[in-house]
Amino acid sequence: MKHVLSMIAVIVLSATMTVSAAQSATITNNDAEPASLAVTEAGNRFDVVIAPGSSEQVCNANCFVTFPNGDRIALEGTENIEIVKGSAVVK
Repeated sequence: MKHVLSMIAVIVLSATMTVSAAQSATITNNDAEPASLAVTEAGNRFDVVIAPGSSEQVCNANCFVTFPNGDRIALEGTENIEIVKGSAVVK
């Protein structure tokens, strides 16, 4: 019985992590330089640096992101965004 409960717990945890990752905004840096972003979510501010050609997932739900050019955009957490010349392009 313990083995079955352990397996159920692992399945539920895996499903939760998959749903969480699927509900994050994805930001891709198409510039030649690293992009430094300020993210504010649930009242907490943190910085994210995205290397050239790389992508990061941020904002599980309702956040603000300040992009390198100073634009501040509200995100729901489902967007795909590209950084082009320091600006955000929402796809």
